[in-house]
Amino acid sequence: MPILCEYYFAPQSPWAYLGHARFVALAKTHAVQVEIKPCDLGKIFSVSGGLPLAKRAPQRQVHRLLEMKRWSDYLQVPLNLQPTFFPVSGDVAAKLIIATQLAHGTDAALDLAGCIMRALWAEEKNIADADTLAAIGAACGLDGKLLLKSSETASVQTEYDRCTSEAIAASVFGSPWYVVDGEGFWGQDRLDFVERAFQK
Repeated sequence: MPILCEYYFAPQSPWAYLGHARFVALAKTHAVQVEIKPCDLGKIFSVSGGLPLAKRAPQRQVHRLLEMKRWSDYLQVPLNLQPTFFPVSGDVAAKLIIATQLAHGTDAALDLAGCIMRALWAEEKNIADADTLAAIGAACGLDGKLLLKSSETASVQTEYDRCTSEAIAASVFGSPWYVVDGEGFWGQDRLDFVERAFQK
């Protein structure tokens, strides 16, 4: 039986963006089955004590930017510390990723998720805009407009709500969050531990 990793994330999260490509590569290297679970970070924060960025203490906001720059430089992943279209809701993008997973499978959804996060954090694009998301989908070889229509269906909303509820039940309080064999790992800076869990 392949190892299963539940991958909880919000597409507007800079930390999910910084870790996404490495996580996908690790999963492929170790033949891990990924269960992709985009979720509503606002709802998670509301029950876990988290605060949206604008409500965090100034010193925390300053340190966040320092850490983002450190990781961007270290990983050599391009990242605009203060992109034009941020803060931004991740709901539309998350549901598009879910619609893609349902129609085309996990690999296509992971690829699209990476493209969406890069669009926000490196390409100055608005990931809450439907036309922008359709174009990103097309660039990934998908029918972005058709998938957007699918993402507006009740079944996709139900799946999004389910992922969020499962995140809360799993004690998730940030993005990204990885669960391997029942053990949770918070943050892209824990991917070394995630890889060790893959090797058990």
